[in-house]
This record gives sequence, C-alpha cells and structure tokens, in this order.
Amino acid sequence: MLNFLKIKRRNSLKIKVGNVEIGGDAPISVQSMTNTKTEDVQATSDQVKQLEDAGADLVRISVPNEEAATAFKLIKKDSNVPLIADIHFDYKMGILAAKNGADCLRINPGNIGNIDRVKEVVKCAEDKDIPIRVGVNAGSLEKKLQKKYGEPTPEALVESAMNHVDILESLNFQNFKLSIKASDVGMMVESYRIIAEMIKQPLHLGLTEAGGFRSGTVKSSIAMGALLMDGIGDTIRVSLASDPVDEIKVGFDLLKSLKLRSKGINFIACPSCSRQNFNVIETMNQLEARLEDIRENINVAVIGCYVNGPGESKAAHVGITGADPNNLIYIDGEPDHKIGNQNLVEHLEKQIRDKVKSIEIENKKIIAKG
Repeated sequence: MLNFLKIKRRNSLKIKVGNVEIGGDAPISVQSMTNTKTEDVQATSDQVKQLEDAGADLVRISVPNEEAATAFKLIKKDSNVPLIADIHFDYKMGILAAKNGADCLRINPGNIGNIDRVKEVVKCAEDKDIPIRVGVNAGSLEKKLQKKYGEPTPEALVESAMNHVDILESLNFQNFKLSIKASDVGMMVESYRIIAEMIKQPLHLGLTEAGGFRSGTVKSSIAMGALLMDGIGDTIRVSLASDPVDEIKVGFDLLKSLKLRSKGINFIACPSCSRQNFNVIETMNQLEARLEDIRENINVAVIGCYVNGPGESKAAHVGITGADPNNLIYIDGEPDHKIGNQNLVEHLEKQIRDKVKSIEIENKKIIAKG
C-alpha cells in the first residue's frame, strides 16, 4: 500500500530509556502511566504487566513519597519494560528513585524547587547514566512567568522550558528529552512547534488532561496528529481519563494511521449501511476483542457489500466483501473462497491468524539469510 503522507521527521538527538531508543531514527515510542497507588506493589506491577501486554514501550509511575520510592524498586524487579519515575515537589524522591532502578526521571521545573535542587537531581541522573524528561505543563507554570505573561501562553511555556534547558546545558548534561504540555490544542501545538526549532533533544508529545475516552481521543489525535505530520515527536502519551491500556491502544492507532508505526492490525472497515450482507459493526467489535494480542503488521479489510469491498480487500492481507448468498474472502489481495454468515467471526479470526503465522515465518527466513 502506498504512503502518500511522506512525513519527514525532525532531526533530533537519540537517547535511551532502558533498552528503548528515543529520537533520531528510532521508532516513535508509545507510553502510558499507572493510576494505582504506587505503594501497592502488587496492583502497580499488575497494571504495568497489562500495559506491557498491550504493547507499551515505556511506563511512567508516580513517586510522591519515600514509601512509593521503596515500592518502585520492587516494581522494577518485576517489570520487562523501562520504568520512568514521575517526580513532583520533592527532589529527594528523584534521587531515591534513581538509586532504586528508575530508567528515567520526569521532573517539572515549575514545582521541584530552586536551581540547587535541580542540580542535585541532574548529578544523580548523570551518576546513574539515566536520562531526564523535563516536563513543562501549563497547569503548573512558575509564578514569575504567570506574573510576566498574565496567563499560560506558548511563549510562557517555551520560556519555562528553555530556563530549565539552560540549567541542564550549564551542567553539560545533554541526556534529556522534553515535553511542553497544555490542555488547549492550539497552545500545545504552537508551543511544540516553537521549541522544536530551538533544541535538538527528543520531544515527548502529549495533550495533558485531554478528557474522557471519546473526547480525549479526538483532541489528542488532532493535536498530536498535526505535530507528527510536521515530523515533530519522538515519544507520545495519549492522556485519557480512562483505563491506561486505552492510552496505549489509541497511541498505536494514531501512529498507524500516519504510517509511523506498524505494530498490530490495521483494520479498514466500513461504517455499514442497508447494503451490508453481514453485521459489520458486530463483526468488527468481536474481531478487535479477539485479536488484541497480535503485534504483526497486517492490514485487514472488513467491508459489508460489493460497492467498495473488492477495492479495499485487494489492498489488504486479509479481506472480506459482503455478498448474497455468500461473502467473498480475499487473501493477499486475491479472491480466495466464499463463506456464509454462520461462524463468520471464527472463520475470519483463523484466516488472520494463519496469515500472521505465514508473515512471521517469512520474516524469520529473511533474518536467517542476513
């Protein structure tokens, strides 16, 4: 399938969070944040595992106190994905989290305290050879900047970010990424566009406090989609008032729609109408639920009738075009066989899983050949 977007990514420096590369030519990573009490080691570890199973590249965990920092060490031992320690107010928790195995420290210059405290966190990160994520947020802008600008603006957020960048660079610390978030779409987009021209470090994208699942997905897609199409963004988080696993799913769907990541199934499905020869919506709901475990890049077309069905199915690895009395199944763009509506979902699942296996076998052969 042709890619008409031709996105040219911003040329940024590359850093590593654990074993995950961020920036440069590395794939754009998708992350989320746990919402359990960090002190509850079992609950937090379980949620990290759920996020890992959903495909998360990175997971962030809040470390507000010493008990949480101690729990972080135990959670880290159980985790197979890099963990980022989220630090607010108490810089000592950043130092303790780094000593307890954090793969990255997220600090906010607006609320961590004076420069000397920031310097201590930076020194610890340097000693442990872990990066820092500078997290600027419109909701916690420094008081002096609030007074100067009257309210959060892109210029105020950029000034806040650059003040902190200046501190890191004065300490000869380049191992950092930066986020510059707002809940307003326009403010967030403009802030990132400005900062992208000023620094070379990787940028973490996110529309903060985006809202519930539906509204937050829409706003985040507009904001991050605009930036990603500009080539801006090296790692993303879709901030939803929803199950954190939803953030991972939406994040990957966003990147897949722009052909920036190809992890999992790309479904092409019609919205359905009176021409449909099988229940498209019900079929799609069941397929998405059954096939969440698939990580292979594969296109699947689910079209209810013969108007657009053949065209979409010819461009997919597996496709179905609704027809009366029997639906037509396509494999690798070619008509393969017909099937009625009985046990249709089970049949499609088998065709998709068989195709995934054949792709995996071919990929292994390619790797073996060098």
